[in-house]
Amino acid sequence: MKWLTQSQTGFQQAARYLLVMRLAIVAIELTALAIAEAVVNLAYRAEALLLCLLYGVLATLGWLWFTRRPPRAAVTVSAGLALDLLLIGAWLFMTGGYTNPLTSLLLLPIATAIVLVPLGQGIVLTVIGIAVYTALVLWPTPVNSGHHNANLAQLHLVGMWVTFALTSAILLLVVGTLARRLRQQQSQLSEIRETRLRDEQVIALGLSSAAIAHRLGTPLNTMTLLVEEMRSGLSDQHLNEDLDTMEQQLHLCSGHLQQLSNAAIQARTAQLETISAKDWLLRLRESATLLWPSGAIEWQTPLPESPVAVDATLDQAVLNLLANALTASPKWVGVSARLAANERIEVVVEDEGDGLETALQGTPGEQVVDSERGLGVGLFLSNATIQRLGGTLKAQVSRTGTTMIIDLPQADTGGERV
Repeated sequence: MKWLTQSQTGFQQAARYLLVMRLAIVAIELTALAIAEAVVNLAYRAEALLLCLLYGVLATLGWLWFTRRPPRAAVTVSAGLALDLLLIGAWLFMTGGYTNPLTSLLLLPIATAIVLVPLGQGIVLTVIGIAVYTALVLWPTPVNSGHHNANLAQLHLVGMWVTFALTSAILLLVVGTLARRLRQQQSQLSEIRETRLRDEQVIALGLSSAAIAHRLGTPLNTMTLLVEEMRSGLSDQHLNEDLDTMEQQLHLCSGHLQQLSNAAIQARTAQLETISAKDWLLRLRESATLLWPSGAIEWQTPLPESPVAVDATLDQAVLNLLANALTASPKWVGVSARLAANERIEVVVEDEGDGLETALQGTPGEQVVDSERGLGVGLFLSNATIQRLGGTLKAQVSRTGTTMIIDLPQADTGGERV
């Protein structure tokens, strides 16, 4: 597989517009020759016609070259545009020189260069264009052979109007389209930069979490041993019950650390598990029940059977949203799922609180928010995880509560995807 650089891809996309510009110039030149021949007897008719045909052939070959083997450097594109200026200048020399109303065609390669190539090369091409025009002024050539009684002044004025109209149209279609494509590429690059910055923040948080998890392993093991020693030396039933509760909580913390380690392994190997949305949500319900046994979470049915690609980090992202919802609305939290348009799956988490109203000003999860009851990074990490898997996180805040919508793509039914 052949990999192209960003500049090569841009030149490859510009090849079609360059071909349109060059063929339009050839068509204009052939049309001008036909009209001029009907009025005057051109001195270099055959040479000008052959030059038009040569220009058309070179334009087609250039398009094939840029499409199949796009250049790596802008200097190649500048050389092609310089050749355009020379060919146009040669044709103008054979058809009246600077008195030809089509001299403004020299502006087309210069305008294209301003969009496609660096500033320095654009300046060089502008100087070449001015030099070509200057040469036409210094060495003028007659339009017709011998004397002719045709009204050349009137023909020149009409030709100037036609040239202006056609040049404006070509600039709009070719240069305008190229400029729009460049703006789109710049917008895409800005989005990529923002995504990279967000990913770097997530990586930093992940490294900090992994380091803390590693450090917590030792004190948890020490506390477990202490609980066992305390249990062996005590006969108080009530104190034993407290020790049982402490031991249960220690095992729960150890389980969370193990889940964190497994999630790190899955994230490093980019493993995704493809299961039905129903099974995934049932698994989330089981995890939520273990985490919040008395939590007022209503899991609404029916659940869709469509496949979805998930991993441990996505499970944790949804559990983070459930934790936020329970904190803001301890009396009721609703969870439902539905099929949306374009083969998407929407998981909806609703609550009756207003704890996220301030944090959801704008797009949820775009940055770390202040939190009075937590670290304030849960929503940020949840949004980053959902976006990494091709989904989006949307929020709706109203007087009755907050609704978080997790929009995920359906997965291919090809089993486990790595």
